[in-house]
Amino acid sequence: MKTKHPAPIEGDSPDSHDKGEKLQKVLANLGWGSRREMERWIEEGRVTLDGTMARLGDRVRPGQKVRLDGKAVDVAEADQVRVLLYHKPVREVCSRKDPEGRKTVFERLPKLKSGRWISVGRLDFNTSGVLLFTTDGGLANALMHPSNAIEREYLVRVMGSVDESMTERLQRGVELDDGPARFSDIQEGGGEGINRFFYVVLMEGRNREVRRLWESQGVTVSRLKRVRYGDVFLPSKLKKGQWLELPQRDVDVIYQMAGLPNREVAPLSRKEQERRERYAKKGQRAAGRRSRRQV
Repeated sequence: MKTKHPAPIEGDSPDSHDKGEKLQKVLANLGWGSRREMERWIEEGRVTLDGTMARLGDRVRPGQKVRLDGKAVDVAEADQVRVLLYHKPVREVCSRKDPEGRKTVFERLPKLKSGRWISVGRLDFNTSGVLLFTTDGGLANALMHPSNAIEREYLVRVMGSVDESMTERLQRGVELDDGPARFSDIQEGGGEGINRFFYVVLMEGRNREVRRLWESQGVTVSRLKRVRYGDVFLPSKLKKGQWLELPQRDVDVIYQMAGLPNREVAPLSRKEQERRERYAKKGQRAAGRRSRRQV
């Protein structure tokens, strides 16, 4: 894995911590949203600092009281991060609420005392597999930013005739309705007749891109599962609908993927620790590559 040098972050000079952290950064680190969103909330008067309406440029020091929409915010948690790996089943949407009443990916996640879970990207309603969640808005934004070019690997079952010339076209690039697209890698994954499996890799995450690429060649995707996001692989023992809290070593790898300085992982309760240990077996490490097998 190519290691990226951490990008400098505004306000992180040696003297900045004596003055406190910028308010929008603290709120973003708690998972309420991006720094830009937090700046807008401050401008809208939704945040108070020690009982006074907060302003852009305010910094938070230990002992100060922050409220968001009148509710107390535990700013001490902003120094720590939590990251979940979720095995998304099909027929769940990646929004917090669905007007059609469908199940959302957020319903199964553990409750947070402060902040909220942020989804790193999305998966379609009929796509299963790896979905990351974090309480660090800056980390989520960096992982999704096109400049990081993080690989997404999928196991796809295709119905139709697929030959070498087709896979070559898909790797060279084809024109879709929203611009050119291609797979950076395609590997045979088994199957017979009109149903064949392939492992495909994308460097971006446009809407339904895997399906549309195959459909451009006159074949149909009948099953789609994301098995890898960057260096994070789906553990073979993690069942659909289950989540796994990632330990410090794996979170460090994820921050390296994003090109950001590492952050300390929040300590787990005994119950959460037992849950994590149940899945801490072969293939569990985010930095390790699991053996591929047809799912």
